[in-house]
Amino acid sequence: MEEKYLKHKYDPILPKTDEWPVVKLARERKDFVKKVAMESQDRVLGITGEDPDVLKEELETTLYREKLRIKQNPWAVDPDDEEDFWREVKANLLGLNTGPKLTEKKKSEEYIKILNRITTRYSEEIASNFKATHYKFTRSVVTYGFSRLLNAARVKGFRSIFSNQYTLQDKIQITGETDQLRELATKGTIVMVPTHFSNLDSILIGWIISVLGLPPFIYGAGLNLFNISIFAYFMNALGAYKVDRRKKNLLYLETLKTYSKEAIQFGCHSLFFPGGTRSRSGKIEKKLKLGLLSTAIEAQRANYQDGKNDVSGKIFIVPVTINYHFVLEAPGLIRDHLSITGQERYYKENDEFSTSYKISKFLVKFFTKGSDISVSIGRAMDVLGNYVDNDGRSLDKKGRQIHTRDYFISDGQITEDQQREEEYTNRLGVRIVEEFHKINRVFSSHLVAFVAFEIIQQRNRKLDLFDLIRLPEEEIFIDYVEFKQACQLLLDEILALKAQGLIDTAPHLSKAMDELIDDGLNNVGMYHAKRPLIKDKSGNLVTEDMSLLYFYHNRLTGYGLEKLFK
Repeated sequence: MEEKYLKHKYDPILPKTDEWPVVKLARERKDFVKKVAMESQDRVLGITGEDPDVLKEELETTLYREKLRIKQNPWAVDPDDEEDFWREVKANLLGLNTGPKLTEKKKSEEYIKILNRITTRYSEEIASNFKATHYKFTRSVVTYGFSRLLNAARVKGFRSIFSNQYTLQDKIQITGETDQLRELATKGTIVMVPTHFSNLDSILIGWIISVLGLPPFIYGAGLNLFNISIFAYFMNALGAYKVDRRKKNLLYLETLKTYSKEAIQFGCHSLFFPGGTRSRSGKIEKKLKLGLLSTAIEAQRANYQDGKNDVSGKIFIVPVTINYHFVLEAPGLIRDHLSITGQERYYKENDEFSTSYKISKFLVKFFTKGSDISVSIGRAMDVLGNYVDNDGRSLDKKGRQIHTRDYFISDGQITEDQQREEEYTNRLGVRIVEEFHKINRVFSSHLVAFVAFEIIQQRNRKLDLFDLIRLPEEEIFIDYVEFKQACQLLLDEILALKAQGLIDTAPHLSKAMDELIDDGLNNVGMYHAKRPLIKDKSGNLVTEDMSLLYFYHNRLTGYGLEKLFK
């Protein structure tokens, strides 16, 4: 892991817009949507088999769920003809059930026609509407707007808002395998898989991609974000395709996976958060959503089937960790986590950050505070989780070259084997989690929160988590000398893990311990109304919110550090 930060903007690896894969895809959007619809249809038929009654049951299930969605959970972004479309589907299905008796073959053909209508509609809905001119405008707006906020905070005087003294690179530190990422993006196709802690992540990663001189990536964005027209503009401009999480039926899920797989195979660099959603607990994701991840493996196998055996047909998985001192949504996220985990034992309160105004207010606060963030680019892997070198060659644990293609061969041929590919997906998921932990960058805020929560937990060993969180705040305090000694103990262990390549640390952890603790206290939960950790008048450590302290503590779980406090 490089210790230096990226302090400049790279030249683009593809200077001409027409060469961007997403632009090529946009030009072929109509044909691409048709291809996705047809392949999705074939995938569904592969699952339902040749029995028309099984397909009929799947179509009826889809119809039922969609009508329920329209009635119980409509969104402004839904098409105007939504009800009409599903009414026609219902009429067609009823006609087949009550009309003239058909042969099994004819009945099957009619059901397939209905299936194709649905997958075509889903494909059109999911597909990105990327426009290069909109992308460039959005990129400049984000960079300009955030930089102005940053300078307003750090340069005194009225003219500071127009100053260029500070750039986003001063605020957002980019570290890790940036050169390898750029090199591989010119050779094959990148699938970037970041951790997910905040709604700011999508904007942040989009800016990182631009700074690194990479062409736009495609990524899945929640359809709900398209409810607001300004958000819809920015999402489309940044290459987003739409993901409707209300739709859980087989037909939609297969169409979504097909879109991702075909786009990767087309050569579009892709991004998705393998955790599926923001981490509710504050922990680095351990259980990943493997659906979209599996599409990278499918695309790799399909490339080999198409004869793309050189590096141009190779897909590279790049883990990324986003490291914050504080997360805007932490109070709501940890309440969700505790509510789900404890069920009736924990009582959920209202979300504090539910409006666009509050999000905008957060962005102003975030960029006008002194708190830094960092983005760590991990070492690239192939779809089996093997590291690759800068030339895209896969390497085993001893650094010897291996050939990914060999892992998709049966009886001398490249074959599709669902069970085998599920195993590869599981293996890749485990490797991504391992890499997340290795490139996770420890901040002072993580360290002080972890130490404080572990000391409090150790003092109250008979209490479970939910009783611990309900402890009266006036009963919780930690002597500063004891706290400082524990912080040093933890830091020593973290540095030992770093020496083994099992974790990373921010440079500010080299400060003297008193200064390091002050830095952590100043930054942890700095925007929250109730601070998770502060000093009282006597200099002891106290908390105003135990659940928030737990959230920020959780960033360092998964390393066995708890043993230091037993």
